[in-house]
Amino acid sequence: MKVEIWSDYACPFCYIGKSKFELALERFAHKEKIETVFHSFELDPRADPHSGKSTYRMLADRYGMSMEKAKQATLSVTEQAAAAGLAFHFDKTVPTNTFDAHRVVHLAAKQGKDKQMAERLFKAYFTDGENIGDRDHLSSLAAEVGLDAAKVVEMLESSTFKESVREEEQRGSALGIQGVPFYLINGKYAVSGAQSPEVFLEMLTKAWDDKHPAIIQVNDEDADAICRDGSCTLDVPKS
Repeated sequence: MKVEIWSDYACPFCYIGKSKFELALERFAHKEKIETVFHSFELDPRADPHSGKSTYRMLADRYGMSMEKAKQATLSVTEQAAAAGLAFHFDKTVPTNTFDAHRVVHLAAKQGKDKQMAERLFKAYFTDGENIGDRDHLSSLAAEVGLDAAKVVEMLESSTFKESVREEEQRGSALGIQGVPFYLINGKYAVSGAQSPEVFLEMLTKAWDDKHPAIIQVNDEDADAICRDGSCTLDVPKS
């Protein structure tokens, strides 16, 4: 059974959702028969790889608030991450363009290392404060999971996998995906947002049993665990 996951490596809820999904998968009776595939989704395709802005400055500019309020806006997300066993450090995150990061995951997939590469990119962005839009950083991160750094550089300097990333984004758009993370299970069951392990487990079980042919989409009604169109919904303090 295949689980397709659309996500972006600069999306906090994608990393949180990934952790929760993995917890559910550990409890799933048929976990050894699950194929997980990562698909590309860019929250901000026009982002500058080297903007020089901090996350707090980016939020302050986007929402028209002070730096202090921008810092407060990330607290609930950091707490959600901690509850999922993740350490987020928004004081170190580097807003960037993730297109090349998606290309590197495609390259890693050719060697069966896409899961390791995706995890490393998430950790690099949210925990380690790496610029995952910088090609030198990307080649170093890829080498950490067993890819040849020289071949990664060669790939990034070419047009390889550019079309693959765009095709996955277009397929997501055709499916109506407007926010990530988005999970499509066995081509029939969809889960949107960083849902609980229990929700993921329930949907995995339903898909396995294959009793309901229609797509069932679980949405977060408050939209506080999903990233959409260039931004994530944050608890922005009111003036």
